[in-house]
Amino acid sequence: MFSGPRDSIDFSTVRRALVVKLRHHGDVLLTSPVFTALKSHAPHASIDALVYSDTADMLTGHPAIEQVHGIGRQWKELSTAARLSHEWKLFSTLRSRQYDLLIHLSEHPRGAWLSRALGVRHAVAPNISSKPNFWKKSFTHRFAQPLNARRHMVEWNLDALRRLGLQPAPEDRQLMLVAGAKADAAVEQRLQALGLDGQAFIHLHPASRWEFKCWPTERTARLINALQARGLRVVMTAAPSEDERLHVTRILSQTEQAPVNLCGELSLKEMAALSARAALFVGVDSAPMHIAAAMGTPVVALFGPSGEAQWGPWMVPHRVVSSADHPCRPCGIDGCGGGKVSDCLVTLPESRVLAAIDELLAARSS
Repeated sequence: MFSGPRDSIDFSTVRRALVVKLRHHGDVLLTSPVFTALKSHAPHASIDALVYSDTADMLTGHPAIEQVHGIGRQWKELSTAARLSHEWKLFSTLRSRQYDLLIHLSEHPRGAWLSRALGVRHAVAPNISSKPNFWKKSFTHRFAQPLNARRHMVEWNLDALRRLGLQPAPEDRQLMLVAGAKADAAVEQRLQALGLDGQAFIHLHPASRWEFKCWPTERTARLINALQARGLRVVMTAAPSEDERLHVTRILSQTEQAPVNLCGELSLKEMAALSARAALFVGVDSAPMHIAAAMGTPVVALFGPSGEAQWGPWMVPHRVVSSADHPCRPCGIDGCGGGKVSDCLVTLPESRVLAAIDELLAARSS
């Protein structure tokens, strides 16, 4: 029978827990099973999250989370007085919650001083050998870093709970994202206006904040042309950033017939509601790919320098399309030689993406 580590904690004594993830949108969404598993094991506990404010929608509405606290990325650009005012207000709020447990899920230094300043009884963080003693001594527990890149980030996040003596159940490991009634209604109205209410469509999100993860625009355009030639409707989305808008403009300039273009027009919650209604999601390694997986939508994901074993679609029917001609991948480098262009994606033919789409659509209809 499993007994856990010798220094396992007694979760029955944990009244309030704070889970900290100060990273990007996809990273935050991949922590959602931590809240599910912790609440399942300690249903009496109040569980909060601390994230960057712009990523909060990845967790708001999660049934296991009581409060989501946010840190503004723009605080560092404010005057010293204004920044300190925001920091003091946040700290006062966190201190008033009287946490017993802090779960820190990144290398961010804030976790160490929060562990000390909040006076938590138990605190767990990654065991990072390069960190100074201040970091190492700030936590009662540290969980091991994977020795290779074959462990998915969801499991890595859940390792924090395993280190404390909690073994997550299989049913608690799924991603959780709640779009909400407002986003559902807004997307339903848009689809009705577009003549897509109740109609099958493919959700295509071709861009990423990281250029080296993107597929060439001409290949994406040819994929759209091929799908639409088969009578499949394509709804395209992108972030409202200038880089992604430019990427989409280049794609659209090469299509024979423009797909439905919702680029820059949807909130994160609305994108989740859209994905939930799609027959299939197609995109690169990005937060929208994880959003689609969280909504239970089958995913075709294009991977280049990043590794699908660590970052691939989680617990959803999917196909990963990657190059077999580049044994150097996944290299984790921002383009070959750091040049922002990844040969393993540039050479990836649209025929392989189409084949993956066909396989998943056939599986869904059978």
